[in-house]
Amino acid sequence: MRGAVGTPNVSGSGRRVGIDVGGTFVDLVTVARSGALSEHKVLATPNDLPGAIEAGLGLLADEAGTELRAFVASIDQIVHGTTIATNAVLTRSGSVAGLLTTEGLRDCLQMRKSKKEEPYNLRYQAPAPVIPRHRRHGVRERLDEKGAVIEALEIDDVQSALDKLRADKVEAIAICFMHSYVNPSHEQQALEIVRSSLPDVYVVGSAELWPQLGMYDRVSTAALSAYVGPTLDRYLGGLIERLAGLGFRGTLLIMRSNGGIMSVDRARRTAAATLLSGPAGGPRAALAYVAGLGLDRCVTLDMGGTSTDTCLIRDGEALVVPYGDVDRLRIAMPMLNINTIGAGGGSVAWIDEAGLLKMGPRSAGAMPGPASYGLGGVEPTCTDADVVLGYVNNEYFLGGRMKLFPDRAREAIDKDIARPLGIDVVAAAAGMYDVVNVNMAAGVSEVSIAKGFDPREFALVIAGGAGPIHGAMVARELGIPLVVIPKASAVFCAIGMLFADLQHEYVQSCWRPGRRQALDELRALLSEMGGQGERDLLGEGVTVGGIERRFFLDMRYVGQFHEVAVPVELDEVSSEAFAQVEERFHALHDRLFGYAVPGQAIEIINLRLTVVGQTTKPQLTAAQRATSPSEHARVGSRRAYLPDVRDFASVPVFDGARLAFGNTVMGPALIDQPATTVFVPTGYEMMCDRFGSYAMYVNDRRDEFSERIMAQ
Repeated sequence: MRGAVGTPNVSGSGRRVGIDVGGTFVDLVTVARSGALSEHKVLATPNDLPGAIEAGLGLLADEAGTELRAFVASIDQIVHGTTIATNAVLTRSGSVAGLLTTEGLRDCLQMRKSKKEEPYNLRYQAPAPVIPRHRRHGVRERLDEKGAVIEALEIDDVQSALDKLRADKVEAIAICFMHSYVNPSHEQQALEIVRSSLPDVYVVGSAELWPQLGMYDRVSTAALSAYVGPTLDRYLGGLIERLAGLGFRGTLLIMRSNGGIMSVDRARRTAAATLLSGPAGGPRAALAYVAGLGLDRCVTLDMGGTSTDTCLIRDGEALVVPYGDVDRLRIAMPMLNINTIGAGGGSVAWIDEAGLLKMGPRSAGAMPGPASYGLGGVEPTCTDADVVLGYVNNEYFLGGRMKLFPDRAREAIDKDIARPLGIDVVAAAAGMYDVVNVNMAAGVSEVSIAKGFDPREFALVIAGGAGPIHGAMVARELGIPLVVIPKASAVFCAIGMLFADLQHEYVQSCWRPGRRQALDELRALLSEMGGQGERDLLGEGVTVGGIERRFFLDMRYVGQFHEVAVPVELDEVSSEAFAQVEERFHALHDRLFGYAVPGQAIEIINLRLTVVGQTTKPQLTAAQRATSPSEHARVGSRRAYLPDVRDFASVPVFDGARLAFGNTVMGPALIDQPATTVFVPTGYEMMCDRFGSYAMYVNDRRDEFSERIMAQ
């Protein structure tokens, strides 16, 4: 494998670039030594993503007034988030992979947890495994639950399985043996054999990747990592080559699903950790922007070209869950609690069998894209509806670099939606707009109401190229009074990547049936994990003083199925202090599940560690209060559809670049920016905060919010 360009350096003071590769656009943000921020969006080119990144870097170089190679050479660090792994799973376009597992367990991947996710749905079908049955091979070996060897690994079985997988021309192999989380020796033997016999094959050991109790969780995680590993490895290799050819000698870091960043080498070894990598940058940026309003809680809504991601942030922290699912396939690795729905600018409108209008989840993507792009797309999309309704400046899309074709948008909507429903084009476009807003409101509810939080108590932070057109209407649907739209909302996740720290997660299962764990033993294991985490971060260029360790115990009542991750200090894992840990568990259990049982026996299942290596972060520059009234930023009017009156009206249009701290705009109004448009509906007022963000609030709470904005 080729390594990363340059030597890891997380504390440099030079130029840093954030790059977010999505399904439709590639977003790029750079922060110069002066603190100045520049942003650009370019269309993703699925067959040559490094080429799209190079094109975006060229635009940043032009803005900086320098030649491309000189600009790239001035970059100290690139933080990169990508949907490469996610898309490989969603489209089933990953590698040809095989599985080695304990004899008799090759169907574990397909049996899952032996229960239906929807027990009352008679038509429910579990998703197909990413490794089909004929490439899953059992080998003789057996450990007991304490790791003792019952049957030694049969080498001939491994070689025989490899002969079959070689004939199948596999690109990757996952290895997962029963109880390997407590004794990885058999997996390590098998790994050595595979690496010796098939040196060009990508290989993953479940205990090496994630040594956690739970056979299905481990085998699914290992299988997914093997399935996406070669694809990610090729992509990163091509990107490194392209960057090196442009003169890049800095550090390339990869965004991971838990909201942290990691080295390229680590990303290649743990490919599953990059699933949902791109959206993970959003919550970091949201925290930075709402802090300017004195807030530490919000819900993010990031509407891109293909999907919308929502995430709840409370007490200055985004919720991290110990496992997640991609396309209903389990990943037993910590990740931000991001809910993704198929609602984006490219979401295709269609009519179901009952004659109801639907939006998504299928997307027109970057190619051919929405009909209004003029790139060959003929299906009506959310963007086409926005164009027909007058929200988008057809002559200033992407800052004028791309012309839109409203007539083609009207034709697509008329053919596929308006005529079949017996309505006119405007009514059809308005219906599309309403449906996608309701879909996104449901996405916000999933991370708030469904988790026991009232969304009306949170600010709604809007991001993505399409988000600001829809954000206020989603807030209205849920009764959320305050909406925050950063001026750089169109490249929100790319900005968030520059606020991320190096962050790694470690787990060690410690459950022993029939006995209570010795706390001294557990404390020693936690200490050992902490030492490993520190060594890993020091190897990535973090200084000792910039390392933070966070320990957790997965605890549950004896006989229970679900665990609770309880934060602990190392010295609390002792007989003298453990009572306060148990009290903390009862309180957390009560908050999560609505009840606690003090006095009930408790068991510890897993030890967890999060290590964080602090990085140098950009400083948001606070602006001086505007000396000119808002009217100086007005550039004209545009006919736009107003949802409250269900008709078009002439709406004032403002240039976002001219609006400054303290400027206010009364709705209805439109604010044009190069990469997006902000729609301020009737009943809302917008005020620019000190970071230039658009803080939009309902009129009847003007005094409360305007005072907060101006006080910061």
